[in-house]
Amino acid sequence: MRFKRLKRRTSIPKGPDTALKIPLIDVMFNLLIFFMLTSNFVVQSGIKVSLPKAVTSEVLNTENVIVSVSGQDLLFLNEKPITINELTAELKEAARKNKSLLLKADTSASLGRVVEIWDLCRELGIPQINIATNQKAGTISKEERPE
Repeated sequence: MRFKRLKRRTSIPKGPDTALKIPLIDVMFNLLIFFMLTSNFVVQSGIKVSLPKAVTSEVLNTENVIVSVSGQDLLFLNEKPITINELTAELKEAARKNKSLLLKADTSASLGRVVEIWDLCRELGIPQINIATNQKAGTISKEERPE
């Protein structure tokens, strides 16, 4: 029996369509890898504060001075570290402008530190002091309740 030699077909189709697809695929692949690698390194800045949960919490829509107390009792004013003396000066200015205060205290922050800030605000004449909380799961906010 005679076997015919198999002839390989190794021709690459040529034309304007195929010449543009290969570099486009390379560029898209490189972009995909770039965005996959860089998306893991996006870090949101801020202070890690574990807020307490409350059933009766409400959403505030006013502009507030935000004072945060971390779990290590460190003070932050609008996410910038601050000492108690600097905080006093800033709160005097806020009281003069009649601004309200939002106090974000970590659940592990000492109650004494929170009371110290609260007392300082009342002494300086801050018109309204609010405490930031998270709503407990499964509760209905005041806006969602039927009248």
